[in-house]
Order: sequence, then C-alpha cells, then structure tokens
Amino acid sequence: MILLADSGSTKTDWRLITSTEVLQQMFTTGINPMYQDTDQIYTSLKDELLPQMEGQKPTAIYYYGAGCSSEDRNKLVADALSKAFPDTKVEVDHDLLGAARALCGQEPGIACILGTGSNSCLYDGKDIIDNVPSLGFLLGDEGSGAYLGKMLIKAYLYRELPDELAQSLKNRFNLTKEGVLEEVYHSTIPSKYMASFAKFIHEKRKHPVIHAMIYENFSDFFETQVCKYDNFTNIPVNFVGSIAFHFSDTLKQVAKKYSANIGKILSTPSEGMIHYHQALLAQEENQK
Repeated sequence: MILLADSGSTKTDWRLITSTEVLQQMFTTGINPMYQDTDQIYTSLKDELLPQMEGQKPTAIYYYGAGCSSEDRNKLVADALSKAFPDTKVEVDHDLLGAARALCGQEPGIACILGTGSNSCLYDGKDIIDNVPSLGFLLGDEGSGAYLGKMLIKAYLYRELPDELAQSLKNRFNLTKEGVLEEVYHSTIPSKYMASFAKFIHEKRKHPVIHAMIYENFSDFFETQVCKYDNFTNIPVNFVGSIAFHFSDTLKQVAKKYSANIGKILSTPSEGMIHYHQALLAQEENQK
C-alpha cells in the first residue's frame, strides 16, 4: 500500500493505492515549498491529512508537487512527510515528472503541461532526461492559459478585436485599462488573472480571430518547446492540463503542421499517475 500525492499551490490530491485498487482518496490544501517551510507543511499534514488516514500506514509515499524544482525545496517537503510518517520511504519530485509518468507510463516520450502555465520535458520511461526551461509568465508560458489570455487582452486594449468581440468582452468582465494593469502589475498571481479569460476564449473559439489566437498560442509552444527536443517527430508528444484538453482540436491541427505525433491528452495527471505506480507495484509483487 502506497500513498500518492499530486499537489498544486491551492489543493493536494492524495490517493492510497495497492497494485489493484484505489483504497482511498483525500484532499488537503495545497503545498508549495517556495512559500512554506517544513514546519508549516508538517502542520498541514498533521491537521488535514493524518485525520483522514485513520491510522493507515503506507509503505512508501510518492509526492509530485508544484515548487519542487530543487533538492533544497524537495527536502523541505520530504522532511515534513517523514515526520508525519516515520519509517516510511519518501520520494519527492517535481510535478513535471508526475505529468511525464502519468502521460507516458514506462515508455519514452515528450510530456507537456498546458494549464495556467506551461512546461515540457523529454522522458525516457523512468526519468526526465531533457527539459527546455519554462520562463514563466513574464518571459514565457507559451501555450498556456495565461499566454492565451494575454494575447486576448492585448488585442482588446490595442483595439485590434472586432467590435462584437470587444463589446462582449467588455460587458462580460467590465474591463478597463486601469483595472487590467492593476491586476497584471500589482496582484500576487497575474498569470491566474490572465488565464481566467480562457473560458471566454473557449466559448468564442469558432470565431476566426479567436481561433487564430488559439492556433498561434500552440504554434508558439511548439516553436519554443517541442521542436527543441531531438527526434520530436519520432516519439509521442503527450499533453496534460485544462488548456490542452479543452482546446485539443486546435492543438492537434498545430501538431500536424509540425509533423508531431500526438499521444495522450489528459485534463489531469491523477489517473495516469495511479496506473504508473500500480504497474510498478505489480511488477514488484511478481518478482517476490
């Protein structure tokens, strides 16, 4: 019996699994070692997770989380988990590795995250072997909801949208230049604000101007990320995240332009992560 965690900054999805079944699903608030220390993370585990566990003790914990991008940050989470679950094997990795294992399993491939932000990697069936850097909201995030929202809002403020789209957008969000700049330059998470326009874009996705934006968004992602990996046309290119999932038709069109072979497109990584670890557990049991 092992414990899996898929953690973002706002929510953590925990699954207690065996090789054949999911015994329990639990939710706690998000964990991010960029903003929390070991004591804060442990307090969250003690107050929120342990009461739901009802005394069950996993033999191992596999944690994939936002902000787990260095050994020092990973240690903050690992130490908190080890304190909450003494004598339990603990592995802490970046959410990108979780996405790769969810999408590719034990096969090589390219794994891409297209949600509020974006990221990608080349995966060998076990570990990440190459990663084109994700430069975040200010310098990058091509293919993401934030990038797409930024394209829309820039076009609106520059008066480049057709009148009917501009009026619909203004009425829906009560947009002003001052309000937009306040959110972008003074809010805590401007990428989340920009990504909030993705729902409007999805509703208007058949409009030629909006479709062109979506197409350009994904093209920019392929140019800056996917096309940088060796032999990207010869291995599956897989995607996870709300933007990839809800705009999959256009994503497939762009992939075809670059002669890329689309593998899986998932909305979340959770189920794929479960399948990956259940397969490993089954292999271990068969070897005993």
